[in-house]
Amino acid sequence: MIHRVACIQMTSTENVSENLSEAKKMLQKASDEGAKLVVLPENFSIMDLDPMDKVKYKEAFGHGPIQDFLKNEAAHHGIWIVGGTIPLAAPMNQEKVYAACLVYNDRGDCVGRYDKIHLFDVKLRESQENHNESKTIAPGNEVIVIDTPFGKLGLAVCYDLRFPELFRLMQTSGAEIIALPAAFTQVTGLAHWDILIRARAIENQVYMLAAAQTGEHPDHRKTYGHSMIVNPWGEVKASLPLGIGALSADIDLNFLHQLRGDFPVLQHRKH
Repeated sequence: MIHRVACIQMTSTENVSENLSEAKKMLQKASDEGAKLVVLPENFSIMDLDPMDKVKYKEAFGHGPIQDFLKNEAAHHGIWIVGGTIPLAAPMNQEKVYAACLVYNDRGDCVGRYDKIHLFDVKLRESQENHNESKTIAPGNEVIVIDTPFGKLGLAVCYDLRFPELFRLMQTSGAEIIALPAAFTQVTGLAHWDILIRARAIENQVYMLAAAQTGEHPDHRKTYGHSMIVNPWGEVKASLPLGIGALSADIDLNFLHQLRGDFPVLQHRKH
């Protein structure tokens, strides 16, 4: 029950076609390294100059060039892809989109969708950044765990990482692996990224696959990078601090199940 998985790290821009071209190269690299489950970062297809840009590129669920790209790449390489996030239309509000994380199987079928629940509405005084995702993004409201050949896969996105109750709900629903596409800021990443990724892995005894944006983007926003694959004991099995690339590692569900049996912290919970 050992499976090769990968996370892709990107520096996406406002140019969708260029971002898809870069993602294509990284998916090829991950596939060449034997990965069968690959996670793309949040906003892999567009890091907007203006928050309304993502609304301009929104797609209806099931149709559109970004979804076609993910579908075709999954089928071409015979891999499962967690497609970061893409802007999907919010039917009840034409001026907003869902930050949707879609999962495609190795035949190119979309087999899962998670809409980001927690939206990043914060002020960062240190870097003088203001973020207001709720202005253009509609929040999701459903916890998602899907069956895969690699184990039960939970889905979360970026700011969700700060809400441990979401991860506990995924674990209670059977999650053994959790994919986390992200675009953590430089300031918050430096302070909290590593410790939060490892904490979510340890407290839920799951593998964490965290794929991040990195570097400086066209709006001068700086993202932290440091994509990583962490095992249920909190050990970092692979990481990429900076730069564009694909990192891969093996996940072992036998190890996970043995750990849960030997160290049954999840059975000791008091409600």
